[in-house]
Amino acid sequence: MKWHNLSYFLLLVWLLTACTGAFSLPAVGYIDLERRVPLPTPANSAVLPLRVAVAAVISPQGTVESYTQLLEALQNRLNRPVELVQRRTYLEINDLLEQGQVDVAFVCTSAYIAGRVKFGMELLVAPQVRGETVYYSFLIVPSDSATQSMSDLRGKVFAFTDPISLSGRMYPTYLVKQQGSTPEEFFGRIFFTYSHDQAILAVANKVADGAAVDSLVYEFFLARDATIGEKTLLIHRSPPFGIPPVVVNPALRPQLKLELQNFFLTLHEYPQGQAALQAIGVDRFVPIDDRAYQGVRQLLSELEATQAEARQ
Repeated sequence: MKWHNLSYFLLLVWLLTACTGAFSLPAVGYIDLERRVPLPTPANSAVLPLRVAVAAVISPQGTVESYTQLLEALQNRLNRPVELVQRRTYLEINDLLEQGQVDVAFVCTSAYIAGRVKFGMELLVAPQVRGETVYYSFLIVPSDSATQSMSDLRGKVFAFTDPISLSGRMYPTYLVKQQGSTPEEFFGRIFFTYSHDQAILAVANKVADGAAVDSLVYEFFLARDATIGEKTLLIHRSPPFGIPPVVVNPALRPQLKLELQNFFLTLHEYPQGQAALQAIGVDRFVPIDDRAYQGVRQLLSELEATQAEARQ
């Protein structure tokens, strides 16, 4: 009996004196998203980290650079370690969220719609950019190209971003369907870049004859590298779509969800938060309703109906 009491005492002392690990992002360098390793829990940590996933809208290195300040601010607010999680595709991020392996995620619009249907993915907040909560799909080509519309890209090389990206694949596929074709038949060759910045660079460097990209990423990129504007040309803009949101798993504790929501909605009110927002090109975060994505659902439904007809 004494031995059990001593063991319990030592365990209690260890728990009370365990060191909480500090937030630390790796130095920016090559990140291999093909490797699959278990998500680590920091050693010597009595508090589980909050795991935040960011879909690969921009390249992994760019994500680390852009989101570091935001995650540091989140750690300071919650007084809890924060861990950045990245995967190559949007669906992999959805899977992690569904399985409870991440707590909160920045996802693309079509990934939210898919996750909402599959496991009840919940909206938390949405970014507001220049006073709006919408974005567009931009069809771009090299600046010296004679291409004026999607029809001129028949037989050419086209860069898609992610397989379920709304702006980077679904919308350009919709445009091709309006030409009475499929991407596989219409283009001479297609390939995936798995991020919008890489698709922009593929066009700028003439690796691709065209690409459809997230307007927010394109404008953000343009503001930081003027040569992109000299090397690329915008030839088509989609209708407005509901902006890519911040989401959580529906099983997340209500208290934590409320704390996260409060963090994002007040981020613009203090200097560290303002710097974090500036780093990702966002004015502030605001509440958003699922109805904001109804137009996207309609477009995806029309696309699915067209594909179903083609299979018959």
